[in-house]
Amino acid sequence: LNRMDRFQLAIDVIDRVPGLLATAGAVRQRMTESRERHRRWIREHGEDLPEIRHWAWESATGDHGRP
Repeated sequence: LNRMDRFQLAIDVIDRVPGLLATAGAVRQRMTESRERHRRWIREHGEDLPEIRHWAWESATGDHGRP
């Protein structure tokens, strides 16, 4: 709701780093589309998308951060 999500942070970086928009325009568009898709899902289901909700850091060993 405060417009400070992972998608907006990536968009802000692309917008603010000189020259990055020229090489990362497609990434910015994907982030914009992902942000909107996520917002619609949250409004309908009241929780994050499953791929966000179940995401975990992947360690160097490939264990996805699981013990």
